[in-house]
Amino acid sequence: MLTKVEIRTRQGSLLSLPLEDDSSGFFVEEIQGLDPVKATLVSSSFSGMDGEFYQAGRRETRNIQFKLGLDPDPAVESVWELRNQIYGFFMPKAEVFLKFFMSNGLIVDISGVVETCVSPMFTSDPVVDVSIICYQPDLVDPVPVLVSDLSTGDMQATYIDYKGTVNTGLVFELTVDLDMSGFTIYHTPPDDEIRTLQFEGDLFVGDVLTISTVPGFKRATVLRGGISYSMLYAVSPESNWIQMMPGTNAIRVYSEGEGRPYTIQYLNRYGGL
Repeated sequence: MLTKVEIRTRQGSLLSLPLEDDSSGFFVEEIQGLDPVKATLVSSSFSGMDGEFYQAGRRETRNIQFKLGLDPDPAVESVWELRNQIYGFFMPKAEVFLKFFMSNGLIVDISGVVETCVSPMFTSDPVVDVSIICYQPDLVDPVPVLVSDLSTGDMQATYIDYKGTVNTGLVFELTVDLDMSGFTIYHTPPDDEIRTLQFEGDLFVGDVLTISTVPGFKRATVLRGGISYSMLYAVSPESNWIQMMPGTNAIRVYSEGEGRPYTIQYLNRYGGL
């Protein structure tokens, strides 16, 4: 259950809206747009065959809409003053950062751009209707999850119980304490279809290799002698950039010789609340 919403502007101003507290003069009447967003599906048809075949899909932007009631204390403020406070947070074109607090302790973030902010003046029940477009639709737990282990030369895997409801990329970091010429990451998601990411490049003692599979931020770099170099060329073009799926994911980092320490870091991402 949702208990509180916080809105922060790019300038750092904060508006806190507890759902069961209207002491600030504002109270939340309704919030829409927290369900999973609509997906656009692509399919193809073939002559002489009934129906169509699914090809791909993508989720659209998220539109969060607030209906805020205005309840001023007549001794210290007016509806007009409350309305102008709201304008300071929800002026159209302004970027805002939203934080949603759930009763189970989950806190998720999302950012967006204000589309509209409408507050009729001539009414006995003053409200403000706000529409925010979130171009990245996921609601993200900002606290990263960190998993540490060693690479292996056998079939031993690390099992990660991913709590999110939509796929998430990860940041893999390998600390090189013995020279090596490559390794392979085997990923088995809940659908049991094994995916691999193969790295073929020389790494030397003291190197720190980082591979990010986060969509929009994919990269492979090595920190060597205090200088960061791109190693994207060493990732096989046939590799799968790992996306963890909801449920139990098995990760096995295979390399010859002794185990090398590595960490995996990711964020839980949610398609809806």
